[in-house]
Amino acid sequence: MRFLFSLLVFFTLLVSCKKDDSRSCTICNSPETFEFEVCRESNGNASVNGDDTGTNYDVYVSGLEEAGATCGGN
Repeated sequence: MRFLFSLLVFFTLLVSCKKDDSRSCTICNSPETFEFEVCRESNGNASVNGDDTGTNYDVYVSGLEEAGATCGGN
């Protein structure tokens, strides 16, 4: 019984500590560019067309919008 309890605790911790592998994307554009895809990667960084920018997604998108880009749902 103790073994089963330990096993249950182990699996609960394993599942709760698993990284969120979800990825959400949006399409951005500006007068100077064609449409491009910006995604929030599981590490919190923004990627553009699949390339990690090394910058936090919220910071990256805010910078794009401050520079005149429009980003919206996808």
